[in-house]
Amino acid sequence: MSRYLLNKFLFTIDRDPALVERYREEPRETVAWWEATEANRVLNCIDDERSTWLAFDAAEREALSTHDYPTLFDMGAHPFLTLTLFIAMFERDHEPMGFQTEYARRLADRTLPYPDIAT
Repeated sequence: MSRYLLNKFLFTIDRDPALVERYREEPRETVAWWEATEANRVLNCIDDERSTWLAFDAAEREALSTHDYPTLFDMGAHPFLTLTLFIAMFERDHEPMGFQTEYARRLADRTLPYPDIAT
């Protein structure tokens, strides 16, 4: 498992409105595309600068593909990254502050200490 890669996915998707919509509408396809084309790209570098070893494990891939933010939280994905991305995707489907309330409700059974979010 790679918290770095989970957070990198959340960060890069959230920064592009077209990718936010793509991830909302086609999560499995978006995760597969991103893993194949973007996962090994080095952030803030030229396109030719890439690593070769980064990949999601099956559990990460499934949680991302099903928008399962409680599981992502349990895996150590940064809560600010999950919250901001999922607000962008799902706030429109709720009353004002409704998604934030749903997010908090679904994570309410977690107790301290929370998963380590250091990468």
